[in-house]
Amino acid sequence: MTKTLTADDLKATFDAFNRHDIDGVMTHFADDCVFYTVAGDNEFGNKVEGRDAIARAFTGVWTAMPDVQWADHEHFMSQDGSRGVSQWTFRATNPDGTRTEVQGVDLFRIKDGRIVEKQAIRKQRPPVAAAPAAAAADAS
Repeated sequence: MTKTLTADDLKATFDAFNRHDIDGVMTHFADDCVFYTVAGDNEFGNKVEGRDAIARAFTGVWTAMPDVQWADHEHFMSQDGSRGVSQWTFRATNPDGTRTEVQGVDLFRIKDGRIVEKQAIRKQRPPVAAAPAAAAADAS
């Protein structure tokens, strides 16, 4: 019996991204999956191939931006289950102290209940100044 990937599975993947839980993130990725990054040297960004390389790339984002979150995420599947979409807002403090806050989507190709391709696409916006600590405390 072929497993079907659901929108709830994609939600669980993004919940794991936000916990910085690499095992939880990689649960639904195929061993031979491909990840196309949001930026890189090519029109498609960069191509990261294979489960281990993708896990290292995701962990690298958490290391560079320890507060990174994919907020307000929503997930959709095609009727035949071969495609998925996740929509999110990426929020993180960059190593230089500026903030990245942009909306984006991941386009997934699914085969046999596993993610075989993740194509990340996001809005392009310059980093914004970090809120002063006092202003951030007042906002909470």
